[in-house]
Amino acid sequence: MAPTIGVLALQGAFIEHERALERLGVASREVRQRKHLDGIDGLIIPGGESTTIGKLLDVLGMTEPVRALGRAGLPIWGTCAGLILLATDVGRPQTTLRLLDIGVERNAFGSQLDSFEARVPVPALGEEPFPAVFIRAPLIARLGAGVTPLATLTDGTIVAAERDGLLATAFHPELTDDPRFHQYFLDKVAARTAWDAAPETVAATR
Repeated sequence: MAPTIGVLALQGAFIEHERALERLGVASREVRQRKHLDGIDGLIIPGGESTTIGKLLDVLGMTEPVRALGRAGLPIWGTCAGLILLATDVGRPQTTLRLLDIGVERNAFGSQLDSFEARVPVPALGEEPFPAVFIRAPLIARLGAGVTPLATLTDGTIVAAERDGLLATAFHPELTDDPRFHQYFLDKVAARTAWDAAPETVAATR
């Protein structure tokens, strides 16, 4: 059975992720309420305003359910603001899911006027560098135990990392025509075969 990927649709670039998944022939579901978490096989947290998304997660009673799903092994991918929301340490008080043990520096490359694109080597995706789009992007300043770097800039700055089913990118793969990062996340979802055997995990989110 084809997976259903939830895309957190509270704010930010969620439509672009939906379109990228559609191009790969994968169904997506906009996640706006707790009930929309039921039955998804993976979750994408898009770029946008991390503080706003975090506040909306709290107001809608979704912070703990999403955190519980991540701790139970649901694959979750955060891009840009989504990376911040996955992190344990963001250098300021704000709601995060605290699922991925990384330290983050927000707006590390400047304002939106300083947005740029760079061809970044990502060995996990093959030999061809990835066309990474950075918009008010964070960087990963610290990796915790078990967290693996996936991509770095030429100066060694870490801009993508993973641990098990968790994936974090400082840039926006959904704004390119390159499907490799979305396929990489879908491969994580496919590998998570034990999810369907744990209905009590989904029930805990209700």
